[in-house]
Amino acid sequence: MAEKQSILGRITQLAKANLNALLDRAEDPQKMLDQLVRDYTNSIVEAEEAVAQTVGNLRLSEKDYEEDQAAVREWGAKAAAASRKAEETRAAGREDEAAKWDALARTALAKQLDFEKEVRDAEPVLKAQREIVEKLKNGLNSSRAKLDQLKDKRDQLIARTRTAEAQEKLHSTVSSINVLDPASELSRFEDRVRQQEAQIAGKLEIAADSFEARFEELEVSANDLEIEARLAALKNQQ
Repeated sequence: MAEKQSILGRITQLAKANLNALLDRAEDPQKMLDQLVRDYTNSIVEAEEAVAQTVGNLRLSEKDYEEDQAAVREWGAKAAAASRKAEETRAAGREDEAAKWDALARTALAKQLDFEKEVRDAEPVLKAQREIVEKLKNGLNSSRAKLDQLKDKRDQLIARTRTAEAQEKLHSTVSSINVLDPASELSRFEDRVRQQEAQIAGKLEIAADSFEARFEELEVSANDLEIEARLAALKNQQ
């Protein structure tokens, strides 16, 4: 009985446990939930064994109780039959034989009283056994429900953890992308190209100016030649 009550107290305590409060105090909620699932599972196994044993003992007690009730009826019937036989033989004038039947009736009645006492003594025991069985069953069902709740919480926590890890990975990836901003990289590259283009344009402009200056020099030289030629012609005419 004490063992059953101990198991009942344990599964009742587990069933009443405040899961959210436990999670709030846990350093590693997932490990705590895994441990709780193991504890609940072990307690449920023990409770199932206790319930099975207690139900088995209850059924044996109920069978004994029914047999005692049947014995009460049986010895009552035997006492009545012996009493009738005693009266029949007494009516026939056989007093000695009648006395023997009365003695058998008394013996049967004594047996009936003994079994009636067994029935009375068994009734509170049966009541207590039935109450324990009912409490164990209720506690077992509560623990099973709590175990399902624990498993759901654990699965939810694992899913949330995986989601958080995925979000963290995505955040890191996005952050690295932001650090290497392709727009800014393209802008810097474009600036370099524009600088190169400007430098080439400057060189071309300078080259063009130099080319035109050479033509101007050539034109100046041609004029000088023309002047000298005409001067020589004038001198020849004199």
